[in-house]
Amino acid sequence: MALTQGTSAGAILELVRSGQVRTRRELQDLTGISRSTLSLRMSQLVGAGYLREAGQVAGATGRPARILSFDEAGQLVLAVDLGATHAHLAVIDAGGQIIAEASSEIKIDAGPDEVLRNVTKRLFELLSRSNRHLSEVAGVGVGIPGPVRFSTQRPNQPPLMPGWHDHPVAERLSDSLGVPVFVDNDANLMGLGEMRERHPSSPSVLFVKVGTGIGAGVILRGEPERGISGGAGDIGHIRMVGDEYTRQCTCGAIGCLATEASGGAIARTLKESGTSVESTSDVARLLAAGDAHAIETVTRAGRLLGDVLATSVALLNPEVLVLGGAITATGDYFLNAVRDSIFARTVPLATRELVITTSGLGSDAAVHGARHMVIEQTFSAEAVDGRLAAVG
Repeated sequence: MALTQGTSAGAILELVRSGQVRTRRELQDLTGISRSTLSLRMSQLVGAGYLREAGQVAGATGRPARILSFDEAGQLVLAVDLGATHAHLAVIDAGGQIIAEASSEIKIDAGPDEVLRNVTKRLFELLSRSNRHLSEVAGVGVGIPGPVRFSTQRPNQPPLMPGWHDHPVAERLSDSLGVPVFVDNDANLMGLGEMRERHPSSPSVLFVKVGTGIGAGVILRGEPERGISGGAGDIGHIRMVGDEYTRQCTCGAIGCLATEASGGAIARTLKESGTSVESTSDVARLLAAGDAHAIETVTRAGRLLGDVLATSVALLNPEVLVLGGAITATGDYFLNAVRDSIFARTVPLATRELVITTSGLGSDAAVHGARHMVIEQTFSAEAVDGRLAAVG
């Protein structure tokens, strides 16, 4: 049955991008659009560099039908993954090919002016190094380690980021680069990247980033669930119950999960006991050497996180739970402790079909999530139609 709407150039591009149609004939059959109107729409899309026609449909009878495809290689995304102490930047095309990437140490608590100035400089350097031009960039995707009010594209009371609340991150970078910029919580982008690239058929994925802090990305029906103010998944600030939880969190509260179970908390606990530890990689080294205190500390942290995640699993009943962030470098001790705690504290119905695993994309999870976010925002039907109308 032909559709009665959705025949704009932008809507046609979405049909091709999503794989629902491959040829002009399939477009006509699905939309009911006339040949002359389709020819006009195709001329707009091909002329703008969004679509191309190449190859032929295998086994086609009569006049060979040319295959329509979104020009993935010609659309670049600049991806920025900001952590509390690191920045991971990449030039990646719409098809997922990473063209160039770089990492550097930063201090997110230095404030937005210094961090964004550095990010802008590094992005220009990456483009130059990859011999690509800003005119090829569809947009920039930025992940930050704190809540983001997606409707305004601004950080919303991020505990690890003093001075960043309500800062116009997207506007600042867009003014400097001259391209659209989109901002989201880093765990959301990691979850989106992991789901789209590793678990595309899963209806629900819960991604948990364990690094300096702890955050979760809840991906439902292929899209992040952000909550009203960007606070969905902010599990690192759930309060632990018990007199033994006395540490003050960066948010000002006492006994938050992140103060006991994050990678930073694990390293701090070991260091306070006299062990030479500066980072999660040092913790991984101790575990590999069979250090009993390190094993005990990591296992305790995993169980505490699993206690909290058991409630999330019971509430959401996800198909996949992915652990990511620096903690994955510690091997199976943390993962097994999380798994044991979840299974011990939930009914079999909630976990019978649950897969608990570590990130398959590793440090590139947020990069791919940023790519998907930018492409979906800049190549939505509304956005494409608006740009085509603007150029006449």
